[in-house]
Amino acid sequence: MVVGQIDRSFETGFGRYELQRFPINKKETLKAWDAADEYLLRHLAENDLLEENTTLLIINDGFGGLSIPLGRYRPAVMIDSYLSMQSILMNAQKNNIDEMLMTLGNSLELPEQITGEKVDIVLIKLPKSLAMLADQLHRIRPVLDSSTVIVAAGMTKNIHMSTMAMFEKIIGKTKTSHARKKARLVFSDFDDGLTAGENPYPDSFTLPYKLDDIDIEISNHAAVFSQDRLDIGARFFIENLPVSDRYRTIVDLGCGNGILGLMAAIKNPAARLIFTDESYMAVESAISNFVSIFDDTREAEFLQTDCLQGVERDSVSLILCNPPFHQNHAITDNIAWQMFSESRDVLEPDGELWVVANRHLAYHAKLKQIFGHCEVVASNKKFVIYKVTKKSR
Repeated sequence: MVVGQIDRSFETGFGRYELQRFPINKKETLKAWDAADEYLLRHLAENDLLEENTTLLIINDGFGGLSIPLGRYRPAVMIDSYLSMQSILMNAQKNNIDEMLMTLGNSLELPEQITGEKVDIVLIKLPKSLAMLADQLHRIRPVLDSSTVIVAAGMTKNIHMSTMAMFEKIIGKTKTSHARKKARLVFSDFDDGLTAGENPYPDSFTLPYKLDDIDIEISNHAAVFSQDRLDIGARFFIENLPVSDRYRTIVDLGCGNGILGLMAAIKNPAARLIFTDESYMAVESAISNFVSIFDDTREAEFLQTDCLQGVERDSVSLILCNPPFHQNHAITDNIAWQMFSESRDVLEPDGELWVVANRHLAYHAKLKQIFGHCEVVASNKKFVIYKVTKKSR
C-alpha cells in the first residue's frame, strides 16, 4: 500500500473484498467499512448463522461493508442514502458480485415489499438518529417472528441507554455484547405480544412564519435533520434569504425537508425551484411540503442525487446551501467541497451561491479558493452566511 493511501482491502470470514466509498475521491481518508461491520461479520461467521436458504435483511449498510461480503446469501438491503446505494452497486461490480443477487430498497418501502416474506436474520447498522431507528424498528416488525435473529452493530460511543430502550419498546428484550475495537453488537428478541404502538413518523411541526395569515405545517420523515423543529441555522438563513427578480432558477442544495427552498419560493414568486438531496426520506419530505403549500400553482423539480448531479451546467441563478459536515457518524468536509465545486459549474454567469454554516468551519477559505472571493452577508455568535458570485466569462 502506498504511504498515505487508504487500504481498501477488507478481510472477512466470508472472503476478501476491495471496498470504496461513492463518490470516488482520490484524497479519501475514510474507509468504506468500520469496526462495527467487522464485529458483526465475525459474529455471523463464528456462529454459523447463515445458510444458503437464509432470508437476510440488511438495514443501513453504509458503503457495502455488509452486503458485499454477504452477497452470496441474496440479501434484501434497506437504505435511506442514494450514495450508499451507489456504493453498493459500484463495489458489487468491483468485486465481480452479481448485483441481481441483492434486492435494494429505499427507506420509504416496507420490508415485506422488499423481502416478500418473513425474515430469518435482520442486520442493522445503527443510524445516527434515534428517530430513524424508531421508524425502522416499526417498519420491520411485520416481517419478524420469534425465530428471527436480530443483531445491530455500532460504535460504542454511539450506543446509548436510549438506543437499548428503543429496541425494548418496539422489538423486545435486548442486550449488548462486550466491546471490541470500540464497537458493540446489540441483540434483540422479537416479542410478538409486545404492544409497540403506531409508527409516529412522518412527524410535523408549525413554522414560526405564516403565509397569508395561515400557519405553515412542515412534515418530516424520520431521517430528516432536526425533524421536530426548525433548526437555528435554518432560521438564521431564512431571516436573511435573498430576494430578486434576477433569480429565475433557485436550487435548495441538500434540501432536507425543503424549508429553505420553500421560503425562497414564497419570497421569489417568479422563480423555478429545484430541490436536491441524497436522502430518500428528505426528498419525499420536501415534495410533501411543497405540494402542501403550493398545490398545483407552482412547479418544482426534485432530484434524488449526489449533490448537483443532474442539474444542467450554467443554468442556475441562485443556490442555497446548508452543507452537512457529517457522513453517517464520520466528520468530513468532502461533501462541502463537492457542493461548492459543483455549484460553480451549474451557476450561470453572475449566479450566486449562499451558504450558512457554523463559524468554526471556516468555509470562507474553501469558497475563496473555488470562486476567488467570498462575502459575509450576515453573522451571529454561532453562524455565518456567505455569498459568492460566479464571475462572467
